[in-house]
Amino acid sequence: MENRIVVIGSLNMDLVACAPRIPIVGETIVGHTYFSAPGGKGANQALAAARLGGQVGMVGRVGSDDFGRQMRANLKQAGCDVSRLLEVPACNSGIAVIFVADDGPNSIIVVPGANGRLSPEDVRAEAEYLGHPTVVMLQLENPMPAVLEAAHLGRRLGALVILDPAPAQRVPEELFELVDLWTPNEAEAATLSGLPPSRLDSRLALLVAQKLRGRGAKSVIMKLGDEGCLLVEKGESQHLPAVKVNAVDTTAAGDVFNGALAVAISEGQELAAACAFANQAAGLSVTKRGAQAGAPTRDELSAFTAPLG
Repeated sequence: MENRIVVIGSLNMDLVACAPRIPIVGETIVGHTYFSAPGGKGANQALAAARLGGQVGMVGRVGSDDFGRQMRANLKQAGCDVSRLLEVPACNSGIAVIFVADDGPNSIIVVPGANGRLSPEDVRAEAEYLGHPTVVMLQLENPMPAVLEAAHLGRRLGALVILDPAPAQRVPEELFELVDLWTPNEAEAATLSGLPPSRLDSRLALLVAQKLRGRGAKSVIMKLGDEGCLLVEKGESQHLPAVKVNAVDTTAAGDVFNGALAVAISEGQELAAACAFANQAAGLSVTKRGAQAGAPTRDELSAFTAPLG
């Protein structure tokens, strides 16, 4: 069966330390929990989409180590097609060192490893495998030339191209014409607009989203954390509120949002309905610890949203 959602992106093994709060510069504090778990923005989004019932394939690179084998097996178990998730000889897999505070916020350092070895030539070589997907999902944890080539390829295949512009950085202007749907959080949207990374009030968030559309972005969904998201398309804007939950770990909530968004779009939902579905999935995800462990199944999400009618 042809994959309707293709994720071209990163895989990292997450090394997570939990403590009452995140340390400031130069400070050492004592934590209470440590664990490792598969992560990486690309893999998080692929797994989230697969658990929610999407037909998902992943294109990416892992190292020739135990981390790479664990990450491949984890995606396969979730139902992802991992046939184009290739091993780079004599190279370490990517890792992410994550600090999680007890009330939910996190801080992350990513070391790309094999993710940095994905090239434009690698992406072009996957054209036949990709077929004609409904959605192609991209992030910025692979080299920019590979991301740019993936956006070109998604456009040539007639797919809707979604870019999660994380980690926050400036991007080539060409991407604004190639990407159909941008899904930054507030800090990423500010960086794309040339502003210092920060939380944005509702007025400034709308202005930033409109500025991105002015640069060529067709539609923008700005993720606002516990306030939901802001959808800006065709000159119109709509705020879709988050569900209220007790957050345990917000790591990868944005990735679950993107995975759920892709599933809803692949099933034919309009963007506003897809955003509402994604908000629900992201809300449920933060009630568990771990980037991928928190990603809900379709049955879990249905049970979670049933009381909402």
